[in-house]
This record gives sequence, structure tokens and C-alpha cells, in this order.
Amino acid sequence: MKTIQYKTKGTCSRAIEVTVDENDIVTEVRFIGGCHGNTQGVAKLAVGMKREDVIAKLRGIDCGGKGTSCPDQLARALEQAV
Repeated sequence: MKTIQYKTKGTCSRAIEVTVDENDIVTEVRFIGGCHGNTQGVAKLAVGMKREDVIAKLRGIDCGGKGTSCPDQLARALEQAV
């Protein structure tokens, strides 16, 4: 298993801790800061999915014209969790 802590950019959340197992399955996601209900929902949906599937679904989601979002930042974190 590999756990990384990703410092977010351009979002209300400050960081994301994400764990991916040896089969490239997301096993844990924890947002630090941000809109608790939304980030908790995104985290629960991602757990159990293949890393590349989460990236494909979440990469590019925009929040309020910021050019990124908490889901997009999770995708970016997972891109680094190789």
C-alpha cells in the first residue's frame, strides 16, 4: 500500500490523504478542510475504485470558476500516487 498526503491548490480543502493498494485500488481518502459533507461523499465514492477510474471521472471538475475543485484535486493526488 502507498499513502500520500497531497497539498491542494485553489480549493477550500487544505490537503488530501489517499491510500492506494498494490492492485491500484483506492482504499482510503481523507480530505483535510473543505466542505465536510461534499468531501466526505466524494471520498466514500472513490474508495474501492481503481485509481485510473477515479482520475477519469473527477479530473477537470470545476468549482465556481476556480479551474479546479476538491474532486479535481483528488484526481491530481491520485495521479501522483503511482
